[in-house]
Amino acid sequence: MDNKMQDRKWPRIRTGIGQDSHRFLPADSAKPCVVAGLIFEDTPGLSADSDGDVVYHAICNAISSVTGVPILGGIAIDLCHKDGITDSQVFLEKALETLKKQKIEHVALTIEGKRPRFQARNLEMRLKVAHVLGVDVSQVGLTVTSGDGLTDFGCGDGLQCFCVITTLEE
Repeated sequence: MDNKMQDRKWPRIRTGIGQDSHRFLPADSAKPCVVAGLIFEDTPGLSADSDGDVVYHAICNAISSVTGVPILGGIAIDLCHKDGITDSQVFLEKALETLKKQKIEHVALTIEGKRPRFQARNLEMRLKVAHVLGVDVSQVGLTVTSGDGLTDFGCGDGLQCFCVITTLEE
């Protein structure tokens, strides 16, 4: 093994996992439902101090599992409560800054929920995530499931998202 490899403090390739979930607000709520940075009409917003974007929050948590820097439990709270920023894309951009020399190579997402219907907008969601992360859309996988109604998410009470990211040190 050459000295360069022996001097490494961190692995070149890392894997991060993240999860997020939120309940829907009452149907008469004016707050929009935001998922993967897109607004889904005819679905109430999600109960959260921010816009409640479970996709962006799950990605933030996956990044935190790589970097050890708490985004949603720290930086995002300050941005939300002190600065009034509720756009989860801003939180995700802050999370990306913490990666330093790590670059996201691939992201896999799975959303569980009965509503809204995501299939028709799957590519649009993947394109939005790819743009924010700075990766090719071919490196963003997105699946959705209702879970056959076995959980509160599958029964229509809210949304849950899991995320796995693969990073490579530049």
